Amino acid sequence: MRFSYFSNADNTYHGNPRSVGELLQQIAEQAIFAETIGMYGAWVGEHHFNEFGVNASPEILLTHVLAQTKRIRVMPAVTVLPLHHPLRVAENWATMDVLSGGRVDLAVGRGFDKHEYDRFAVSFEQNSAIMAEGLEIIRRSWSEQERWSHHGAFYQFDDVDIVPKPVQRPLPIHVACFSKPTVDLTCKLGYHMSIAPFAAGMSFGGVDKMVQYYREGCVTNGHKPGFVTSSIFLHFADTPEREAAARERQIRFFKENALPSMRTSASAKTNSYDYWQDMAARVAAMQPKDLVSGNVLLGSSQQIVDSVARFEAMGIEELGLYVNIGLKDPVQTKEEMQRFMEEVAPHFAGPHRDLSIAA
Repeated sequence: MRFSYFSNADNTYHGNPRSVGELLQQIAEQAIFAETIGMYGAWVGEHHFNEFGVNASPEILLTHVLAQTKRIRVMPAVTVLPLHHPLRVAENWATMDVLSGGRVDLAVGRGFDKHEYDRFAVSFEQNSAIMAEGLEIIRRSWSEQERWSHHGAFYQFDDVDIVPKPVQRPLPIHVACFSKPTVDLTCKLGYHMSIAPFAAGMSFGGVDKMVQYYREGCVTNGHKPGFVTSSIFLHFADTPEREAAARERQIRFFKENALPSMRTSASAKTNSYDYWQDMAARVAAMQPKDLVSGNVLLGSSQQIVDSVARFEAMGIEELGLYVNIGLKDPVQTKEEMQRFMEEVAPHFAGPHRDLSIAA
């Protein structure tokens, strides 16, 4: 089991005193701190227009992190591939890989905020096909040794040679999977899979069922199953008062920050987002008592150990720990990150056992 830092840069809250600049600085500091406490990697999300998240350029923020670290790996969570030209994505992440000495993973997804697509004048309804073509272009960009051309449904160009090529051969590619069509595409291409527990429950009836479907699909398509990663919210709470505060903080994230963007997906005219209607309705009705260990790590160290063990048993191989959530104080965030690595991580085999833990 591997443990990484994760942030979606949530900042849309009623009465929020924190500026966007302050939050981005905190995220960078926390990602750098993650290396000192033995975390495996740092994941940072991409969102636009000051809605679900306020970090528009994970490649820029994570390059800053790479420049100030020596070991930790970085990954976007995720690059919303249909919003970018795939040749540019291939150039950016290959350059990062070269400059970091091979410490980069690329993670891509379709996203779920229709507002982002509308403002960039990209078809939300066609995003699955756009992403599939984009992934093929990235693959060829990193593997072709001669100049090449492409004439597809969405991208056409001639006589290109993408440089530099990545140090890693191959550079790991993960696909964020919330729906069955995206899992099917990931299995067909043989890439790693990244999930969110709540989406796995809605689409497949549980994380374990989604992981099994993915692994069987990879084999059917002639590929060895890849790595399965998942983001997860984390709150330590040793008293009833702290638990109540943590639950309230998490509910604020769902209702004030996430729900407006989720509703844009629920209104989309494409079957692959139909389940978002139910998801948005459930979030709108959610109460603090409804938070369960399958969607959030919350409680004492032992309770969190037990929850992580259940994820491990279901086939999750890396957790991206979303600690700085719902206006949590940045000092508390670092304390909980370190506490996790000192009190929870040692219960599991993984690369953290070979790394020194900060005092």
